[in-house]
Amino acid sequence: MQLQKVVIENKIENKRIHDLYFEAFPPNERLTYWILQRRVKQERAEQWNLYDENQWVGWVYLIKLKERDYIYIFYFAIHADFRGKGYGTKALKAILEHYKNYRIILCLEDWREDTPDKEIRIKRHNFYLKCGFQDLPYIQKEPKLSFATMRYGDSIKPKEFKEMIDTYMGWPLKYINNWNLVEIKNQ
Repeated sequence: MQLQKVVIENKIENKRIHDLYFEAFPPNERLTYWILQRRVKQERAEQWNLYDENQWVGWVYLIKLKERDYIYIFYFAIHADFRGKGYGTKALKAILEHYKNYRIILCLEDWREDTPDKEIRIKRHNFYLKCGFQDLPYIQKEPKLSFATMRYGDSIKPKEFKEMIDTYMGWPLKYINNWNLVEIKNQ
């Protein structure tokens, strides 16, 4: 599996990623697409195409701020044609290898909640556990959503994570981004 930096100016590449982004993530979990691209241009984020040999299989978008030793996998998606065939595991291993000198955090829909898609959430959580991620003792709470947090490598403090998201969002979004981290008791 190879990571290839996304060229935002490449219209074909950008359309392919845009389509995957809208297919793979529900509306309530998506930022406005142009904000994602702007943050890459501002060097607050990176995005990579995921290739298996010469076949494009997916995309990852992560927050990576200068002079920080941690990153946040914000969006990670494998194209529908390649899901359930091991490409996600291979891609995640390539990402982890590329960022082996970083602490890594990600959020995923909380599998402990009773929802119609609970089985899918549990499966996703188990996928990350199998790849070496560990649960963090806090959840990201938004007005209508909550996300479990996981890490790879050394732990990330809630204050570090909050600072990263605020810096990524920038003014004025960090002031209207209504979320916080809540400690999970008895995990």
